[in-house]
Amino acid sequence: MKLFFLLVATSFSSVLLAQNNPISNDTIHFPGETHFANVRQLTFGGDNAEAYFSFDDQYLIFQKTNPKEGINCDQIWMGKLPTSANEKFEPVLVSNGKGRTTCAFVFPDNKHIIYGSTHLGGVECPPTPDRKKYGNKYIWPIYESFDIFKADMDGGNIKRMTKTSGYDAEATISPKGNKIVFTSMRDGDLDLYTMDINGKNVKRITSELGYDGGAWFSPDGNKIIWRASRPKTTAEIDEYKSLLAENLVAPTNMEVWTANADGTDAKQITFLPSANWAPNFTPQGDKIIFCSNHEYKRGFPFNMYLINLDGSGIEKISRDKGFDAFPMFSHDGKKVVFCSNRNNGGTRDTNIFIADWIE
Repeated sequence: MKLFFLLVATSFSSVLLAQNNPISNDTIHFPGETHFANVRQLTFGGDNAEAYFSFDDQYLIFQKTNPKEGINCDQIWMGKLPTSANEKFEPVLVSNGKGRTTCAFVFPDNKHIIYGSTHLGGVECPPTPDRKKYGNKYIWPIYESFDIFKADMDGGNIKRMTKTSGYDAEATISPKGNKIVFTSMRDGDLDLYTMDINGKNVKRITSELGYDGGAWFSPDGNKIIWRASRPKTTAEIDEYKSLLAENLVAPTNMEVWTANADGTDAKQITFLPSANWAPNFTPQGDKIIFCSNHEYKRGFPFNMYLINLDGSGIEKISRDKGFDAFPMFSHDGKKVVFCSNRNNGGTRDTNIFIADWIE
C-alpha cells in the first residue's frame, strides 16, 4: 500500500529539469548507485507505484493514478516487459476501473492476478480525509469497502476472496504457491493474516497493537517480512485507537520486522528514526532491501537501503533527492524494479524503473 509516501513523493519531487549527464540532480541513474546497471524508465507521467514481477518475470503489474488520463484514483495495470531497447512498455488496464484499487500481485501460475478494490462499495473513487481536521498531518484512510479479488490475467472473471467487514488488502503470494499473506481489520486492529491460495483457512499471524502491513514471503517461502507501526506511549496508543475508530491510520513511524511464515519467531530488524518500510528479501534471501527517510531530519528524501537479516551492515543503494521505493527483484535475481521521482522533468510524477542488479 502506498500509504502517505507516494503523496509525499509527489509533493517534494525535484524541481530541476531532466538532464542526460551522470552528475545531474535529475537523472535516471545517480552516481553511487553501484548495484544498478542499464537503468531504464518504463512509465512517463502520473503516479505509478508498487510494480511487481510476474513469477515468470515477463510482466509487471502495478497501480496507477493520472487525472490527466482520467484515472482519478489508483487502478491496476499490467504490461509485458520489453526484451529489447526498441520495444516499448505498453501496459493495459486489468482492474475494472471502478472504485480504488491497490496492491496487485500475480499468481504463481502466471494466469491469474490478485488485488484489493473498493468497487463493491461504489463505482466512484472513495473520498479522502480532510487533513485540516487532524492538524494537517497525513492521515491514511482504511476504507471498509476494500476487499481482495482474484481475476484472470486480462482482468476478466473477477472473484471475491475476502468477505468480512472492514479493510482487507495488501496481499502477496508465497513462491511455494500455497499461501497468501494480507492485512485485515477483521478483528479490530490492522494485523497480518494468511490464507490458502483458494482463500480458505484464514489465520491471524500478528497480534500486537498497531499497523502491520506490506508483507512479503522470502524466496523460499519460509519467512515473511513486513512493516509495522507500533504505538508505545499512552498518547500514541490513544491517537492510534481514536483514528482507527474512524477507519484511519497515521503510520509515519515504522520499522521492518521478520518472522516465520506462520508468524512465529517475530523479530524487529530496523531500529531507525521515522519511516522504514517497503521491505523485501534479496534474491538469495540473505539480506533485506527497504525504503527509509531516517537520514533526513525533515523526513525527506526517501531512499533504498540494504541491511543484513540481523539488522547490521546498512548500505545506501539509491540516491534520488526525492523518492525511491517499492523495490522488487525478479525471480531469477537478475533485475530489480522500483518507483522513483527521478527524471520527472520537474513535475510531481512518480515512475517505474527497471535495472540489472549488481551484487
